Amino acid sequence: MRIAIDTGGTFTDIVYFQNSQFVVLKVFSTPSDPGRAVIEGLHKISPDPDVVVRHGTTVATNAMLERKGARVAFLTTKGFEDTIAIGRQARPKLYDWFQPAPECLVPKQLRFGVSERVSSNGDLLLAIDPVELEIIVNNIADAGVDAIAVSTLFSFANPESEIKIAAALEPLGLPLSISHRILPEFREYERASTIVANAYVAPKVGSYITTLAANISKVYADSRLEVMQSSGGIISARIAAAEPVRTMLSGPAGGVIGAYKLAGLAGFDQIIGFDMGGTSTDVFLVDATGPHISNESIITGIPIGVPMLDIHTAGAGGGSIARFDAGGLLRVGPESAGADPGPVCFGRGTQPTVTDANLVLGRLDTDRFMGGSISLDRDRMLQYMEQEKGSLATVEEFASGILRVVETSMEKAIRVISVERGYDPRDFTLVAFGGGGPLHACSLAHALQVPRVLIPALPGALSAVGILLADTMREYSRTVMQTIDADLEETFAELERLGFNEFETEGLAGKSFRSVDLRYRGQGYELNIPYGPDMASAFHALHQRRYGFANEGRPLDIVNIRVRVAAPAETFEPPRQEIIDGDGSAALVGTRTVYFDGTPHPTRLYERDKLHAGDTFTGPAIISEYSSATILPPGDVLRVDAFKNLVIEVYA
Repeated sequence: MRIAIDTGGTFTDIVYFQNSQFVVLKVFSTPSDPGRAVIEGLHKISPDPDVVVRHGTTVATNAMLERKGARVAFLTTKGFEDTIAIGRQARPKLYDWFQPAPECLVPKQLRFGVSERVSSNGDLLLAIDPVELEIIVNNIADAGVDAIAVSTLFSFANPESEIKIAAALEPLGLPLSISHRILPEFREYERASTIVANAYVAPKVGSYITTLAANISKVYADSRLEVMQSSGGIISARIAAAEPVRTMLSGPAGGVIGAYKLAGLAGFDQIIGFDMGGTSTDVFLVDATGPHISNESIITGIPIGVPMLDIHTAGAGGGSIARFDAGGLLRVGPESAGADPGPVCFGRGTQPTVTDANLVLGRLDTDRFMGGSISLDRDRMLQYMEQEKGSLATVEEFASGILRVVETSMEKAIRVISVERGYDPRDFTLVAFGGGGPLHACSLAHALQVPRVLIPALPGALSAVGILLADTMREYSRTVMQTIDADLEETFAELERLGFNEFETEGLAGKSFRSVDLRYRGQGYELNIPYGPDMASAFHALHQRRYGFANEGRPLDIVNIRVRVAAPAETFEPPRQEIIDGDGSAALVGTRTVYFDGTPHPTRLYERDKLHAGDTFTGPAIISEYSSATILPPGDVLRVDAFKNLVIEVYA
C-alpha cells in the first residue's frame, strides 16, 4: 500500500489508492511540528501490513525562508573563504540602489580556508598539509557548529582534497556536506552556495525525517518512508536526510507531476499549471517535451544548483491578508493567515483574506466547505470586512477589489513562465488545482486569453496525487568542458553505474536518461538538451525560441553531462466513465447570488460528485466538491470528460 502526504501551509493532504480509486483525507497542518499532522492523518487510515509512505515536506524550505537553519562552518580553498558572501555582481533589482544583499548563511568567523590547490583540469598543484588541517578541524570543533560545508576550488575535476578534508572532519560526528558528492560542477560560487544551503538545513531535516519515520513505524509496523525531491522524483529517506537541498520544492513538485500525468491522460500535453494553496501560488509550464527542469534556481536569495522543476511562486494564496497601505492602496499578501489563525470565516482570524473575499461574493458555501467538516462563519467575516473596507462603499466592493489584486499578481506570475520565455498562453490549457485554483482559474484564463481550463479530479489534493504517481529517481552530473563531438561514453557510463548501484540496494530496476548542457562557444549560460545525434539542431531550435536568435555557424561546447536514473511508479489509470450527453441537472442542488466582475448573477450550484461524464452546461455556475469549488463565469461552457475532469471552454 502506498500513501502520499503533502504538507501545505494550511492543510496536510493524504492520498492513497483503494478499489482503483483515489481516497483523500485533509487535516489542518501543524506548522510548529509538521509531523504531528502527518501522524494524525495516518491514524485515520486502516492499517496495512506493508506500507510505503511518500512525503512532500516543507521543512527545508521553511528553514530557509525563516532563516532558522543550523550554525554552519564553511571550509574551502584558502583565499576563497568569502566567496559565499561576495556572490555575483548581478542584482535582482537592477535600478534599486539600496537593495540589501541576501544574508549569508555562514558568519565571517565560521568561514575557514585551507592551503590546497587543484588546477582547472584537475592537476593537484598544492597538497593539503595534515598539520594545518588538524588545526582547522580543532578550530571548527571549538566553534560549536551544528553542520559543516566543504567546497574547494575545482573539486569537480579532482576531489582528492575534499576527500582528505572529509576524512579529517568525520570524527566530529557532525553532518557533512561535501561538494563533489552533491554537485560536482563548475562555478565555485553556485556550488559553494548549494553545499552551504544543504548543510544549513541538514540537521533540521535529518531530525524531522528520522523522527517521522520512527513515528510512522508505530502506526504501521512494516513501513518505509520516501521523500519527494524538487526535480519531480522520489528518493529514499536516507538520501533526503543526507542531501536535503534536493527537497526545497518537495511539495510543489508533486503538483507538477500530478498535473502533467492527469492532463496527459485527458489528452492535453501543453499545459500551464496553476496551484493555489493557502499561503502561496505556484505556476509552471509543461510543453510537448515534458516538465521543465532548472539547474539554476534561487531560493530566498540563495543560488541552488541541484535540479528542480521550473516553478515560479507568487505570494498569493487563499490565506493572503488584505489591507490598505499608508497611501491608501489595497494590497494582498504576501503575509498569510495560514492555518492558525486562518481566515476570519474560520472563526479565529481577525484580518480579511482572499478566502473571506470569496465567501462575501457567494463563491463559497458556508455549509459544504471541506465536505461540511469546517463551518464558515459568514456573520463574523462580514463584521471584520466592514471594519477593514476603508472608504469603499460596500464589503462586496472591498471583496471584488481583493480578488482583482490577487488575480493580477497570479496573472503576472503566469506571464513570467510563458510569455517572457517565448510561449504563447493561447497555445496551452490551464490546469488549475490546489484549494483555490479552481476558484480563480477562469478569471485568469480570460485575462491571459487561454482557451481552455482543466480542473482535474481531486484538485485540492493534486500535489499529493503527484507524489503518489511519481517515479523513483536519482540524478547525477559532472562538468566536462568538451566539444560537441567528444566521446563521453565512459563518463556517462560511470554516472549510470552510480545510479544503478543505488537502485540495486533498494531492490529497484532503473532506466537511465542522458542529457547535456550545451552553449555556443564563448557564452556564459547553457541550455539542457537530451544527449543524442540531433542535439545540435535541438539546441539551435530551443535557443531561437528562448532568446529570439540562433547562430548555427558557431561551434557548440558541452559544459556538463547529466544522467537521470528512474524506476517508474506503478501504472495507474483512473476508471473511465461512459459518456452520456446530459445537462448536469442530476447534480443541481440549488441557486445562489454570486458576484462576477462586481455584478450579482443568479448562479446554479452543482455537486461535482453527482456529475456524469458527458454533462455539459453554461455558466454562471459553481461546482462544489470536498476540497475546492470551481467557478464557471457567465458564458463559459463546462463539460465532464470520461475521467470526470471538468473541461471548460473559455469565451471572451
